[in-house]
Amino acid sequence: MHRSPAAEAEVAQDLAAVRPDLVSRYAAELPGARAAVLTRLWRALASEPLPWIAGRGSGGDGLALRLRDGRRLDGPAADPYATAAYVTVVRLDGTAYDDPARLVTDLGVPHGDGLAAELGHSVASLALSRAGQPAVPPKEWPATDWEWEQRVVDGHPFHPNCRSRPGFSVAEQLAYGPEHRPLVGLRLLPVRADECLVSGAWPDGLRDGARLLIPVHPWQAAHVLKRAGEQGPDAHPLMSLRTLALAGDGPHVKTALSARLTSSVRDISVYSIGMSATLSAFAESLAARTDGLLHFTRTLGAATAGSPDLAAVVRESPQGYAGSGERVVPVAALATTGLPSNPAWLADFTRLALTVGLKLLDFGVALEAHGQNLLVVLSATGAPLRLVYRDLADIRVSPARLARHGIPVPELTGRVVTDDPTALRRKLFGALVAGALAGTAGSGAALGAALDTVVRDLPRTPDLVALREDPLPTKALTSMRLSPGVPGDQWAELPNPLS
Repeated sequence: MHRSPAAEAEVAQDLAAVRPDLVSRYAAELPGARAAVLTRLWRALASEPLPWIAGRGSGGDGLALRLRDGRRLDGPAADPYATAAYVTVVRLDGTAYDDPARLVTDLGVPHGDGLAAELGHSVASLALSRAGQPAVPPKEWPATDWEWEQRVVDGHPFHPNCRSRPGFSVAEQLAYGPEHRPLVGLRLLPVRADECLVSGAWPDGLRDGARLLIPVHPWQAAHVLKRAGEQGPDAHPLMSLRTLALAGDGPHVKTALSARLTSSVRDISVYSIGMSATLSAFAESLAARTDGLLHFTRTLGAATAGSPDLAAVVRESPQGYAGSGERVVPVAALATTGLPSNPAWLADFTRLALTVGLKLLDFGVALEAHGQNLLVVLSATGAPLRLVYRDLADIRVSPARLARHGIPVPELTGRVVTDDPTALRRKLFGALVAGALAGTAGSGAALGAALDTVVRDLPRTPDLVALREDPLPTKALTSMRLSPGVPGDQWAELPNPLS
């Protein structure tokens, strides 16, 4: 078996120094972590427009990829919507690989060395994440929003770099990773208010006279800003790692984290700070048009010291949208409830999500409604009641569609503005259907059944017709990592689960 254990061995060595009690569990989790990452990679190889793949076809009981250099890669039949780790081995010209990093190295494709290193980190970090879980999972549902966030152990359900955290030591992963359930002490960096761009009302508790106190992630303070700052509030890290819930039911703080997690460097652009208050007010006006089915978490304030490395956004917690006995659950955490295994429940949730998503798309707003940004309010019995959406930085807004519906067009510029129907549909369908709903359903069969139950009852807009009849768009995440010089998103087309 061809394997490249460098990252795995490095983590094991560091773990022996800081948490020797986890070493044996980490080793036991490595095979499953390799299979989980290899499954995500195989989805990409089977679906994405990679220029060094000449063709795809049947190979016995599975899938065969013909490479342009004449080699052949064989693996199981690919379900692009499956979340379980079902790929344990693939064969390159007959040689078996169970390690995704070694596979990419031996494929020898352009920019493959960088991706291979990230895949190695992803496997090792995923095994570490799984090793740190309680031996007996809790049966009770969490009472707070941040506890739900920390139940998501495996990261992105379809990205091969689901747990890649280059630049984070083992000790830092344990100290800051939400799945390890730490309490993180934020740092506060004082900056003169007249040197900052502020959007919205910056909280009084984060001011010191003529200075703003900008919350900074401790990793950012140590590795990027090289400034300790002042001691800030304690906070619970959420799924995105750089966003944290202030202890004591406080608001959520999105911090700049200049590290590459999955695909992107998680800093905060000056552009997004400048647009944040306008987008938040616009979102509130949209929520009033959804008959109570959708809420947006309000941005309370955003500030930047003129750099994407030193910026923060303070927004309200989704917990405020839960009534008595209700829970607000990130869609990515729904799998931990067991609810999606019930086809009737899955259909109800799919109906709610598509009703809201398609209605806003028809209005002219495409939400990036993946499992991290989209939350669902559940009743005491687990019924999906309404949705909560957070983080408006990457939505898309169509002035032409808004005007058609008589909706005032906000003063927005830059990347969020587009009238291109393909761009709008990619944003919603790629995040909501190929992302949130697929990740919740767990397989193409379950997703197709839920969609089939629902779409016939929805208003027949051009967007619904595209959803029913066209291939389903999804971000080509691996292609993007293999083409570092190409800006913007790249896309792949998945077989329509309704076919």
